[in-house]
Amino acid sequence: MPPPLQMGIAPTGRSRSGSNKSVLAAAVIVLRFLQYSGAMILFGSSLFFLYALPPEGHCAAKSRAWPRSLLACGAALVFSGALLGLVAQTGLLAGSFSEGFKPDNLAAAVTQMNFGASAIVRAAVAAVLFLFLVFLAPSRLLWMGSAAGGGAISASLAWMGHGAGTEGAAGLFHLLGDIVHVLAASVWIGALVAFVFLLLRDSGDTQSDAALYNALRRFSGIGAAAVAVIVLSGLINSWFLVGPDRLLDFWTTAYGRVLLAKLVAFAGMLGLAALNRYRLTPALGQALLPGASCAAALLALRRSLFLEMLAALAVLGLVAWLGTLPPLTSGL
Repeated sequence: MPPPLQMGIAPTGRSRSGSNKSVLAAAVIVLRFLQYSGAMILFGSSLFFLYALPPEGHCAAKSRAWPRSLLACGAALVFSGALLGLVAQTGLLAGSFSEGFKPDNLAAAVTQMNFGASAIVRAAVAAVLFLFLVFLAPSRLLWMGSAAGGGAISASLAWMGHGAGTEGAAGLFHLLGDIVHVLAASVWIGALVAFVFLLLRDSGDTQSDAALYNALRRFSGIGAAAVAVIVLSGLINSWFLVGPDRLLDFWTTAYGRVLLAKLVAFAGMLGLAALNRYRLTPALGQALLPGASCAAALLALRRSLFLEMLAALAVLGLVAWLGTLPPLTSGL
């Protein structure tokens, strides 16, 4: 990443106070978090509506109001986060929030910086998806379009992080690893969001509870594959950003401590996901048998999924923070 003066954004001397930069840095992290969250919903939740829920009938995604509203909110999060994030990041480089609105600085960010160009792409795709989701009738074709656009948005997030900054022949490999990492995470977290909405909005009758149980079973294999891809691509990214020579002391730096916190939150997600798959989902299946009650099984599942969702939000927040910190390896 070239310094501000080289990219045409001249930092202002009078406004580069520590407090001003701290506020801008915090705003950048929050807006990155919004973009990550919206991208996970657009890609992962759209796919969930296609593979986990029945295509027709009472429990189909197109028969409910909340799936389209959820995806539209995801598109709005990406759109607002991308544009405001572009202004905040530009302002951080230039030295003040007001500098982030100047056309010359924005033009330099968009034409010379990875984060600027990718932000415009995300905002444009999100705007189109939002219009489609608002004005088109719910259908499997709409979910497919939302998944395709959400996949493009999720992939573009790699240009907002360190993956796009690796130089040389290894740069493409690192970037691809970052893209795959985000896509796999979107599959898992987007499905998790959909599960929470299913429990909040659609559980309580026999048909809906059976649809929830079937969705849990259909997701189990896909979720396991997503976790495997996340772990593998995460190891690739860590090789580039931490390096094998820093594995024992990486926690002594700010980047290392935030990374460690992310790994702890991720481990919490894994533990809860295993609980859901191997204990709570079978318990729900037993509760669906004639003469049984689903109340206790649904309550336990609801608690577990909510905790897993909180852990996922923590992971996204920490990932947003990590993208603003210098990695441990040199040359990025």
